[in-house]
Amino acid sequence: MAANLDLRYIAAPMVNQSDTPFRALVHQHGATLTYTEMLKPARLLSDPDYLAFHRRALESGRVSTGPVVVQVCGNDQDEMVRGVKTVVDLCDGIGNVPHLAAATRIPTHPPLCFFFFVQSDVDLNLGCPQDIAREEHFGAYLLGKKDWPLVQGIVSSLSRSLSIPVSAKLRLCSPVSSTLTLASNLQASGAAFLALHARHPSARRRRQGAADLSVVKALVESVDIPIISNGNVRTWDDVLRNQDFTGASGIMVGETLLGNPYLFEGTIPDPVSVSLEYLGLCRMHPGTATLKTIQTHIRHFIEHQCRRCSWFPRFRTRLGQCASLEDIETLLKVKVRRWRGSSSSGMEDAEVIDDDAGLKERSLRLLDDDEVSDGYGTPMLENRLTKVSD
Repeated sequence: MAANLDLRYIAAPMVNQSDTPFRALVHQHGATLTYTEMLKPARLLSDPDYLAFHRRALESGRVSTGPVVVQVCGNDQDEMVRGVKTVVDLCDGIGNVPHLAAATRIPTHPPLCFFFFVQSDVDLNLGCPQDIAREEHFGAYLLGKKDWPLVQGIVSSLSRSLSIPVSAKLRLCSPVSSTLTLASNLQASGAAFLALHARHPSARRRRQGAADLSVVKALVESVDIPIISNGNVRTWDDVLRNQDFTGASGIMVGETLLGNPYLFEGTIPDPVSVSLEYLGLCRMHPGTATLKTIQTHIRHFIEHQCRRCSWFPRFRTRLGQCASLEDIETLLKVKVRRWRGSSSSGMEDAEVIDDDAGLKERSLRLLDDDEVSDGYGTPMLENRLTKVSD
């Protein structure tokens, strides 16, 4: 049965972090739409394990994650169409291009003026700034004018070949004014809506200053399709300010949700409670998130509020040693709760530092620093992509 996509509050695509349990978590706490991580059509066609994993993730989350946009990347029109067709049957529904819904007040939230509904969607990544995107010529490295015919052809091919709408997520072009021209061209090519992360792409400094929301505002005023604003959100008030300034149909948030998945509810959860909630969702959706992905999510939840605590470095070490969900759960319920309690009561860290009674007795392999993190605590990935919102 066809399902509408509500564009108001969107969880951005994040490499190795847009797993099914996390999408379910943010959906349960206010996100009206979530994205998969960026999928590679070439691998969907050539790697049976890769295809099986992502089909399993989509199938498992069809109810609990709410509507989902499948994001893809590439530079080969035929390959992209064939790759998308391997997963398109797991979208929530088949539909036409977007239409404007009546102005509506948002239940339990302050109003965001108008919002749009479209049918289930496939999204073209035109924003990934990573080195591998430059090397393989996709993502933000297709934003140069010489590649516009290719990009427009991809959107057109997907739009004509699929019975669901096609959207695109992009960054700023150079010069900035050409962003509006490309957006207009994408609309003419069949894009149902566009999301703009209003920063220039940079592999080394992915956030060079604030996003230029004035470009989002100009884009809203220059095209006739819904525009999603991505950038400059750390709190619920930022969501409201962003929408009020840009007039966008929706707000997309990436890394801030990693620390506070309750953002769209306007609240901040207890870090241990939300960690345990996420572990419960991992058990509901087995085989849809790797242990490293799970560990990274747990680290973000705890770090968001406890990064300055004296015990946080020990927590990160212990978390890296965990070999199962049960180990992580015990670490949270026993060690972290004890550490937090001792901090609030003024007890010395030495009283709890060597007490391992709560953890299961097993020989755990301490991963090398280079294997665990890139210096910022972000897992190193086989494809060298980090956990950024493109």
